[in-house]
Amino acid sequence: MPLKGFDKKFRDFPDYILGVTKEIWEDRGIATLHRYYAPDIVVRSPASVVRGNRNVIGATMTTLAEFPDRQLLGEDVIWSGSDEDGTLLSSHRLLSTATHLGDGVYGRASGKSLTYRIIADCAARDNMIYDEWLIRDQGAIVRQLGWDPKQFAIDLIEREGGPEACVKPFTPEIDMAGDYKGRGNDHPVGKDYADFLSAIMAADFRAIPKVYDRACQLDLPGGVTAHGRGAADRFWMELRAAFPDAHFEIHHVIGRTDAAMPPRVALRWSLTGTHDGWGGFGAPTKAEVHIMGMSHAEFGPYGLKREFVIFDETAIWKQIALKTG
Repeated sequence: MPLKGFDKKFRDFPDYILGVTKEIWEDRGIATLHRYYAPDIVVRSPASVVRGNRNVIGATMTTLAEFPDRQLLGEDVIWSGSDEDGTLLSSHRLLSTATHLGDGVYGRASGKSLTYRIIADCAARDNMIYDEWLIRDQGAIVRQLGWDPKQFAIDLIEREGGPEACVKPFTPEIDMAGDYKGRGNDHPVGKDYADFLSAIMAADFRAIPKVYDRACQLDLPGGVTAHGRGAADRFWMELRAAFPDAHFEIHHVIGRTDAAMPPRVALRWSLTGTHDGWGGFGAPTKAEVHIMGMSHAEFGPYGLKREFVIFDETAIWKQIALKTG
């Protein structure tokens, strides 16, 4: 059944999200952002926060100038809400392919081919997206271009004019209020995954063998694909060890069970605190860091079968560099 207030060419909300993405990026309908994005939309990414679709249009053209053949392959749209009250929210996981054919943020054109993931949480009503949270796997991007994420972040600060002038990474202090106030839904698979991740962040790593399938596949920041419970333990341990006293918060949870799909969850979360420990980010620096994270999880008969976790390593390193000199 068509969505209330949405263009009738879209058969449902996932079709709207997938269709709009292709229309803007691959079909070069950049001007349609005036129709599909609210004039005062707030777009938050680990790298920055911006308001207004004119800024989104400019950023889109900049990206396409650097990666003109970019494709955005929609792997899944996990969504919640209702078109009746305007609280629709999609968590859209994409696999992006691109060739670095133009000079830009990532340096002089290298001709290198890239593959990396993105998750975008978009709130929409009346055929228009009005709030967005977006994370690109920048660690995967820069590694494929020959950069180390830490060195890329340090170099970017200088190219943006130094510590005082550079674009500041996203933190709650610079967030802008948007219209979407939802928290997701109360589907039990969503609650279970949220409880599990909360246990991990409370240092209860005994939860890992209880929840993960032995044959689980993990797609992790930096373009890393790993398998098995041991890999899950190492990833979460390295993250938590680097920020042992940081505050973990879940901001949005969607659980879904759809025909021909496994039970699955989209989770948006954050970790905020001091870089106090040895872990995934080198020697402790005492820098205050905010990590914007998103996870998608799929469950099978033996537990968590596939997990996609994304955060921006370069934004973390940029915060560390800005706060430690």
